[in-house]
Amino acid sequence: MIHFFYLACLFTVTDSPFSKRFGAPIKTNDRPIIGVLAQDVFNARRNAYIAASYVKFLESAGARVIPVMINKTEDEYKRLFKSINGVLFPGGGVSLKSSKYSKTATIFYRLALEANSKGDYFPVWGTCLGLEMLTLLTSGESLLSHTNTKGVALPLNFTDDVRDGRLFKEFPEELLKSLATERLTVNSHQWSITTENFAKSEKLKSFYRVLSTNSDGQNEFVSTMEAYNFPIYATQWHPEKNVFEWGLPYIPHSGRAIEIGFYTAHFFISEARKSFHSFCSVEEERKALIYNYKPEYTGKLSAFEQMYYFD
Repeated sequence: MIHFFYLACLFTVTDSPFSKRFGAPIKTNDRPIIGVLAQDVFNARRNAYIAASYVKFLESAGARVIPVMINKTEDEYKRLFKSINGVLFPGGGVSLKSSKYSKTATIFYRLALEANSKGDYFPVWGTCLGLEMLTLLTSGESLLSHTNTKGVALPLNFTDDVRDGRLFKEFPEELLKSLATERLTVNSHQWSITTENFAKSEKLKSFYRVLSTNSDGQNEFVSTMEAYNFPIYATQWHPEKNVFEWGLPYIPHSGRAIEIGFYTAHFFISEARKSFHSFCSVEEERKALIYNYKPEYTGKLSAFEQMYYFD
């Protein structure tokens, strides 16, 4: 584990091998659009949902959002991929192997790898279930273990590899200190990729840099990771909940907790600004935006204050 008071100087003196490979774009896209993957809902009247907190999280950093439906053809997903500037795999409780969420995520992960390998910048973000999905897609096998982390906020245990990382590089020193010492990251999961299982997988070790870990008291697990050579990022914790979810008592809402949400969102959208995919027309773009849907207040019935439902 790396001590928080070393983080600021480490970030300022270390170059990222990723930046050397891809280089910094001369211009940026000031109208980024992110696709948020919907997921299966077990309701006879509904097909899928997206928690509104993920939408607000991205919008807070200057992006617009479109819902990525889970009932489209692969050709439709390919066209959509060329129209958006990044994709977010949200948390949830569906199967990583048999759900429509997993099938759709698999397609977008493959398209992202292909595009980035050709120099076509396209970032991917995974939160909670999204991180778990990425470990399966990268390793080709399920390596998750049960952990006692269903409802707890934790400080991050930064690894030595964070010095070479990109995700936390622009975080203020005081915020990094708070992340390392205060219970500011929300964990709402029952499954994790333990550091032991991660270390046993050559595919995971060679693809991802582990930036932080956590423990449930018995098992140490990966809590933040990023790909070495691709703009792929994932947290087992929920950066969006601190700012936009209020129904659970363990979610922190302090000033520092709110800053974490905004700095994390800003980082990902800064990555999306390097993508220059676009819709073929303004009309097509407008039809796809999530503004065409109305979120429902669900705070009395679920852990989400608001949800978008799709038929």
